[in-house]
Amino acid sequence: MFERFTKDARAVVVGAVEHAEEVGAGAVDAGHLLLALLDREAGRASFALAALGLAERRDAVREALGEARRRAGLSQADAEALAGLGIDVSEIVARVEEVHGVGAMSGDRKSGGWWSGRRSFGRDAKEILEKALRIAVSRRDRHIGDEHILLALTVRPGVPGEVLADHGVTYESVVRVLCGGGEAKAG
Repeated sequence: MFERFTKDARAVVVGAVEHAEEVGAGAVDAGHLLLALLDREAGRASFALAALGLAERRDAVREALGEARRRAGLSQADAEALAGLGIDVSEIVARVEEVHGVGAMSGDRKSGGWWSGRRSFGRDAKEILEKALRIAVSRRDRHIGDEHILLALTVRPGVPGEVLADHGVTYESVVRVLCGGGEAKAG
């Protein structure tokens, strides 16, 4: 599949691995893919994100992803559902961090020496890359570009999709920017 990736899409994957390594994450996840997309200043995804005003709100997106990581990857919707059951996720996070330090629930490992070799991809990151392939095929594109990764992030449930939607970046809005109003079907 990676042979079909454009230079920009490959740079996103490499950037995601770098983000995972920076925080000592055990695997690359969908959030790392989104962070790598935010870092890019070239490519179709960068163009779409800038056109949708996300370039000016990168820090807010990074903060929202960081907060979700502190909640052990729970989305805001998950936290609200648990609150409906009387479970205060913020209180749980605060208590765990009080005892074990900030970010204790994130699953990140800061030691640096615990792991060597290639960084693996978590299930959610693999699903994003597979969805990017399906989107490219459904759109009859010959290559998988960074825009396909962005589109895949917008349609997969979870923290990155929720954060993007909270900032006005949806599948339909990205397609509208990229295609000038073309069909917005999530392949």
